[in-house]
Amino acid sequence: MEEKVRIDKWLWAVRIFKTRSLAAEECGKGHVTIGDVHVKASRELKGGEIVKVRIPPIERHYRVKALTAKRMSAQLAVDFVEEVTPPENLALLNAVKVYGFESRPRGLGRPTKRDRRMIDKMKEGDDYDL
Repeated sequence: MEEKVRIDKWLWAVRIFKTRSLAAEECGKGHVTIGDVHVKASRELKGGEIVKVRIPPIERHYRVKALTAKRMSAQLAVDFVEEVTPPENLALLNAVKVYGFESRPRGLGRPTKRDRRMIDKMKEGDDYDL
């Protein structure tokens, strides 16, 4: 285990972000906070801290269980990070997935004109006929 690890390295190592440059970019945009303070990518991380990462439509919360700068498999990453996102945020995320009208099963292609009209009506909240 490491003594000091940059926040961008840790976010990448525990597989919250796909690349380290993406983690550093999100820190620069102000999407990563610790203790309600936006952090730079070079900030040193300590064990036990709560890291908040804004990934639309919600903000996810992670507790640092241990420090590492080396990327690992998802099975090993659970020993270094614990998700402590409030249940209401996760419920919102599930609602967005369920009611995400614009997502379509793979292989169906583009929506037809009729499908597009139905999608628009659902977004507006109007009643629709199938």
